[in-house]
Amino acid sequence: MFVLYIAMRFNCSNPISQRRTAWLIFMKRIVKLAWNLPFKTCANLLDFLKTFISSREFLEQSRQKSTDFCRQRKLPFVVLILFFCNFLKSSYQAELNKFFKAVSDSVIAKKVVSKAALCKARRKLKYQAFTSINEQAVTYFNQNFAPKTWHGFFLKAVDGSTIKLPDYPEITEHFGAWNPRQGAPVPMARISQMFDPLNRITTNAFIGPKSTGERDMAAIHFEHLNHLDLVLLDRGYPAFWIFKLILSKGAHFCSRISAKKWKVVRKFIRSGKLEQLVTLEIPLTSTDACTKRKLDTCPMQLRLIRIELESGETEVLITSLTDSEQYPYELFADLYHDRWPVEEDYKIMKCRIEIENFTGQSELSVYQDFHARILSKNITVMLAHAAQDSVEQKTGHRNLFYKINITLALSTMRDTIALLFYKTGGTLQPLISELLDTLASAIEPIRPGRSNPRNHKRSQRKFSQTYKPVL
Repeated sequence: MFVLYIAMRFNCSNPISQRRTAWLIFMKRIVKLAWNLPFKTCANLLDFLKTFISSREFLEQSRQKSTDFCRQRKLPFVVLILFFCNFLKSSYQAELNKFFKAVSDSVIAKKVVSKAALCKARRKLKYQAFTSINEQAVTYFNQNFAPKTWHGFFLKAVDGSTIKLPDYPEITEHFGAWNPRQGAPVPMARISQMFDPLNRITTNAFIGPKSTGERDMAAIHFEHLNHLDLVLLDRGYPAFWIFKLILSKGAHFCSRISAKKWKVVRKFIRSGKLEQLVTLEIPLTSTDACTKRKLDTCPMQLRLIRIELESGETEVLITSLTDSEQYPYELFADLYHDRWPVEEDYKIMKCRIEIENFTGQSELSVYQDFHARILSKNITVMLAHAAQDSVEQKTGHRNLFYKINITLALSTMRDTIALLFYKTGGTLQPLISELLDTLASAIEPIRPGRSNPRNHKRSQRKFSQTYKPVL
C-alpha cells in the first residue's frame, strides 16, 4: 500500500515543482506521525498511572490505618505521593513551598502547608505505595513502549551496593552501622536492584539492613522473573541454589564465575577450550538453601565460555543458554558487557539524584525516600526512551550514535514530574510536547572504545540533616 501511495502521488506526469512540493508535504506528515506516536504513548502512561494512584483500592493498600487520609486536607494522599516524587534535596519547608509554587503556576513560593503537617502526613503512608506504582509503570512500559530486548529476552542485571544513612537512633538500630577503624560508627544500608540495562529501567529495588546479604536480596528479585528474562550476574553471585532459583522461574542466566571457588572452572581453564558443556553437582554449601526454598537438587547441565579481555585477563562465563547454534560463542562477550549500565546507574543514584540525601529521621522515611526516587528516575527514563526515537531520526545521518543526556533529563524533571500528574486534557498535551522536545535536544554522542579507570579513593559526599541546601 505504501509503494502504491508513493506511485500515485509522485507519478511522472506531474511537473517537477509539484512533485517536490507534494514530497515535502508528505515527509512533514511522516515526521508528524512519527512524533505523535511517542507523544501519545507518554500521555497514555501518565493517564494510566493517574488512574491507578487515584483508585480506592490503591489508597486502601497504601495507608497505615483505615482512618488515614479520610478528611480532605491541603496535603491529601495523592498530593503527598507526588511531593515525594519531586527529587527532594533541601529542607521540608523549602521543598513544600517550591512544590506548591510549581503546581499552582504561582510566581512566588509561598507557604501553603507547614513542615509539621508533612511530618504528620508521611507517617500515614506506607513506602510500598511507591513500589506498587513502580511495578505498574514497568509493566506498562514493557507492554506499550516497544522496549529493547536481546534475542527475545529482557535482560535483567542484578547488583548491590551500600549507602550512608542519617545518624539517628531509630535508623541506626534498624539498618545497622559500619564501624571504621577511626571515628564514630556510620549508619549504613544495603541496597540492591534488578535493572534492565538495555532500557535503563530499575525493574525492582530493595533497601534493607546492612547485614542482609546480596544473594538474599537477589533471591527476592528473582521472585519477579518469568520465561522472557535473562539474568546477568557478577562473579559475587554464582551459587548452585541461585542458578536453581532462576531456572525454577523459567528464566535463564549468564554470569561471570570465579575459578578460585569452582573446581569445574579451574579444570575448564586448564583445558584451553573456548566453550564447554559441564554438569554441575550440588555442593554441601547449597543444600540448606535449596531445601529452604523447596528447589530440586538434581545436577544441571550448563555452559562455560572463555573470554579473553584486551587487558590480557581471562574471563569465564557460565550460562544456562546451552544451545550453541541458537546462541553462538561470539554473542557472549557483548552480552556480559551489556551488564555494565547497572554499575553506571548506581553513579546516577548517588551523584545525580542524591539517593543518600534523606529527608527524614525515621526508618519509614528512609524507605519512602529511597523508593520514591527510584520511581521518579524510572518515569524520567521512560519519557526519555520515547523521545529517543526523535533523536535517532534527527541524527541518523551523523557518524556517531546520539543518546539523551540522562543528567539533564533528571534535572528537567524536577518540579515537572508533579505537573505531569496535575495537568489534564488540553493543558497536559502542550506540556508533554514541550518536555519531549526539551529531552530530545539534550543529547550526547556515544564514542565507542572509551574507558576510564575507576577511582576507588574518591571522597564520599556527606548530606547533613541540619544544613540542607537552599536549591
